[in-house]
This record gives sequence, C-alpha cells and structure tokens, in this order.
Amino acid sequence: MLLETESEGAEQAFLEQATADGVVFPPSHLESDEPPLESDLHRDQIDLLIRLLRWFWRDRQDYYVSGNTTIYYSPYQRKTHNFRGPDFFVVLGVANHPRRSWVVWEENGKYPHVIVELLSNSTATIDRGLKKELYQETFRTPDYFWFHPETLEFQGFHLVAGHYESLEPNEQGWLWSEQLGLYLGIHDRQLRFFTPERSLIPTPEETAEVEQQRVGVERQRADAANQRAEAERQRSEQLATKLRELGIDPDELHSAG
Repeated sequence: MLLETESEGAEQAFLEQATADGVVFPPSHLESDEPPLESDLHRDQIDLLIRLLRWFWRDRQDYYVSGNTTIYYSPYQRKTHNFRGPDFFVVLGVANHPRRSWVVWEENGKYPHVIVELLSNSTATIDRGLKKELYQETFRTPDYFWFHPETLEFQGFHLVAGHYESLEPNEQGWLWSEQLGLYLGIHDRQLRFFTPERSLIPTPEETAEVEQQRVGVERQRADAANQRAEAERQRSEQLATKLRELGIDPDELHSAG
C-alpha cells in the first residue's frame, strides 16, 4: 500500500510539473503507433506468447497482456516519438480489458512488469542497449527478456537494487520469470512458457489434441477389454459344446465345482 501511495504521489507531482511547464497532455484512448513487424516469425511469436498467457490465465482478470503496442509514458515522449512499444509485455494488478495503447498516466502510473523484445538485424542494438536502459532506469520493469526468432539468441534479466542482473538458465536452458511465476524457454524454435513443475504450457489447440489422444487411448483400451471379454465368451461356449458332446452337462459341472 505504501508503494502504491508513493507511486500515486510521484505521478501527481509529475502531472503538476508538466502542467506548470505548459505541457498539453494528449487525449485519452491514444492509438497505438507501431511500425510493421520484421517478419512472419516475429508476428507469429508475439501472437503465440499472448495466446498462451491468455489461455493459461483464462480465469484471471487482474492483468493486461499485449504486444507491438505503444506505451505512452510521458507527454514529452508523445511529441518526440523517440520510443515505441515492446514486442510483448505484461502489466499485473490491472483490469483485464482491451486497450488501444498503454497510457501510463491513465493507468495509475503502472509500467510493465514483464517485457520481451524480439531481436532482428535492425533492432538488436537498440534492444540490447537503449531499450534495456530505458526499461531499467525509467520503466523499472522487473523482468526483461530478449529472443531472436531466427538465431534463437535468448537472454533475460531481473531488476535488483535498480539494476538488471542476468538470469542464470536452468539445465534445460530456460529462464525464470519471478513476475509471471513461469519459465521462459525455447521449444521447437519458439519461445514458450513452462510451469514451475517444468511442464510445457500448451496452446488451446495442443490441449485439444492431447485430449483427443487421451480419449483415443481410452477407447482403444475399452475396445481391447471388449475383445478379451468376447474371446473369453467364445472359449466358454466352445468348452460347453465339447462337454455336451461328451455327455456332460456344463451347468451341472459348474454347480458341482
């Protein structure tokens, strides 16, 4: 609660100073203003991360996840356009509803808790340098990762005492996100989420496929059990027929047994 109060106080001070400086704040519901993505790999990777988290957190309403969406964090930045939105980001402790962009001063001063940038030949230097510094110094984003969809370069950082420290990968090469409570790691050349128990978080389609496989296995087991029962019934009938041929009543033999 103290942190929220301090954040609100800092935000109010910022607004008052900006107003004193004659800054005219942009209108509400600012549109996202992002450049085209580098490739299909980048677009598919962003979509995958968003779909996975929404599916895994489908019962939660206390977060916002988006990708390639502009974060407006200063009216000055709005005028200069010197920074654009992360490829993937998550904000915790907020209402889960669609937005056209993320406007910090309209979200109680909240910045992303997790950011993932997808590297490319044209953005890698900025992602490793300028953006990393911005997320550390201004956003104070606790968990920052970058991933290259083509070369599979993958690295992550956690904010400690105001500075990013590199995350150590586990034996699978995955990195732990303290904010998400999940691992991030490479699976089939894509960045995926894994549970604390180290299970791959499936997409809805993968979940349906696994369920179909489970139903199929159960059906095969049921069919095999029916076949065994039918074979046993036929053997019993053959034995009964043979006993009758020998003048033995199977029912009397069964009662005597």
